[in-house]
Amino acid sequence: MLTAVQIRAARALLGWSQPALAAAAGVSLPTIVRMEGQQGPGRSSATNVHAVQTALENAGVVFIPSAGDGAGPGVRLKQG
Repeated sequence: MLTAVQIRAARALLGWSQPALAAAAGVSLPTIVRMEGQQGPGRSSATNVHAVQTALENAGVVFIPSAGDGAGPGVRLKQG
């Protein structure tokens, strides 16, 4: 499951603002603000979460799931 922290970190890696992510994902700015907030993407529709994740992945972000060894989820950029 995509988390608010992952979305913020992915944006930071790309140097994107919230409006830039909203435009790339085709969602409203308030949707991005809400997804990055305390409630996280769990309060958004599955369609909007998928759009945000897809936009970030298309820009080169890789989402890393929680490792199960106490390490939380993360993000990185694709190589090359």
